[in-house]
Amino acid sequence: MTEAHGGAPVRCDRRLFGTDGMRGVAGQFPMDGATAYALGVALGEAVSAACARAEVVLGMDTRESGPWLAAAVAGGLARAGVGCRFAGVITTPGIAFLARTGAYAAGVMISASHNPYQDNGIKVFGPSGYKLSDEEEARIEQRILELVAEGPSPDPVELRTDESLARCYGDYLAGTFPGSLSGWRIVLDCAHGAAHAFGPELFRRLGAQVIVMGCSPDGRNINQDCGALHVEGLRRRVVEERADLGVAFDGDADRAIFVAGDGRVVDGDAVLWMAGCRLHEQGRLTGKDGPTVVATVMSNFGLELALKALGIRLVRTSVGDKYVLEEMLRCDAVLGGEQSGHVIFREYATTGDGLLTALRVLEILAHRGRALHELVSELKLYPQRLVNVRVRERKALETMPRVMEAMREAERALGAEGRVFVRYSGTEPLVRVMVEGPEPAAVNGLVERIAAALEAELG
Repeated sequence: MTEAHGGAPVRCDRRLFGTDGMRGVAGQFPMDGATAYALGVALGEAVSAACARAEVVLGMDTRESGPWLAAAVAGGLARAGVGCRFAGVITTPGIAFLARTGAYAAGVMISASHNPYQDNGIKVFGPSGYKLSDEEEARIEQRILELVAEGPSPDPVELRTDESLARCYGDYLAGTFPGSLSGWRIVLDCAHGAAHAFGPELFRRLGAQVIVMGCSPDGRNINQDCGALHVEGLRRRVVEERADLGVAFDGDADRAIFVAGDGRVVDGDAVLWMAGCRLHEQGRLTGKDGPTVVATVMSNFGLELALKALGIRLVRTSVGDKYVLEEMLRCDAVLGGEQSGHVIFREYATTGDGLLTALRVLEILAHRGRALHELVSELKLYPQRLVNVRVRERKALETMPRVMEAMREAERALGAEGRVFVRYSGTEPLVRVMVEGPEPAAVNGLVERIAAALEAELG
């Protein structure tokens, strides 16, 4: 199945906003000081039009570019007459929570999530705690480009961290967990990112014995061979420490990937299955057309079959937790997420939250009285392989005969027992190739052929 048949949309007419806010190399357009300042002005003008004394809550992850980008955004807000409260280093879902529960007109997070330190990004949340709609982003983008064309001189604001903001978020998370984690031995890999202090403190507060990794940020080591995209070190540590489980967050901690005590990696699909089963048996798994879980086109076919056996519908969306949430709201679902570890528990949050997800998984394990590897072994997944191909340009897939022939060949070989997805990333200069089918060797061969064709055309 090609991008046109269900992959994440690539909005070629948009210069700034992708599937998860603005993102790019720090110091270069659009992640330069002038554009960050213009975003502050544009957002400030938009929110002040609706509220005369508007205030925005602002946070960042641990990248070395975070402080000056945050100062530039705050300077733009000030030019528009909008106040700013600075949470300092905090997770992206922490900013979403504060925007939703505080008297704020918006929330802004400076983070490039799982990207390397050289990149940074800006994510904007409305006062509801939801990410801005495509239409709202388009209006703000137009104004940013107008301001940048005028050549503004950024006037950054000196920021002081209000530590009460992170404490408020921590109190909320702790309050969602029933009981204690006493007796649990957990390894946390915080990716040298936003959760490096916050995460261990939360789980220790609840009584767990916590072993930490990736908790020494230096501004340049965020996501470097650690965190949710690089779990090899966490796997070794969990087995060495004989821990109950390990949890890996990404740079802004909006996703979580787990490692079971036997070293098995547990992704977002398995979390959706565990949480879906638990909510279903409690009668809390809602949906307009019956119990529903929302996932993306990348989620494993085995998840769909396992949920179907329990009378639970799986609805698929384009890739991006923003699109998952939109579908959850449309069909009144309380659970949705992505294979990558973004999981949305709508009863508790408006976006994916790695810390919250970890608490929900621990709650399920405590209720079941079973180890993580025992529980996930009940979910039978299809062999699936995802390959990322770095590209210099984005050409429509249909204009590349060699690529289209490789995709058609794969679809013919798999028939009704497999899937092929090829799509451009909405956040990085990559093409993502996913092949899923019953035989691992066939899956590997097919995905490599498609990737080779793409590299020949675009690499």
